[in-house]
Amino acid sequence: MASFCNLAVWEKAHALTVFTYRMAEHHLLRRHPELASQLTRAIAAIPANIAEGVAHRSDAQLNRFLDMAYASSQEADYHLLLAKDLEALPLSDYAHLEARLAEVRQMLSGLRRNVQSRLRDKGKRGGQTAPPLTPVT
Repeated sequence: MASFCNLAVWEKAHALTVFTYRMAEHHLLRRHPELASQLTRAIAAIPANIAEGVAHRSDAQLNRFLDMAYASSQEADYHLLLAKDLEALPLSDYAHLEARLAEVRQMLSGLRRNVQSRLRDKGKRGGQTAPPLTPVT
């Protein structure tokens, strides 16, 4: 498979991570350092798991890491909601982050379906290797 940097979902998740770290430094989240830490950690885990999954040679391992990335997106969604409810994030920033996270989650779901389909097809072919996964644009 090509470099993880070539995947549109990784690019979006990385940009969201950078934005989240910068936002956490300058907002009321500083009053809740544990929450800021949990939020940035969960969001950073999304592109990190995508990158690690791509490094594995099997679709089964890639699928496992994409599942972890998806689970991290759900965790991040909760931390965003908590930050909003604690008024540690202005509503406009919450809406912006939540929309970007939803976009990443949707793209991640599409990639997961693609990999899972490849796994099913591989099983139907008797374990033959599937063609390389192409970057999503």
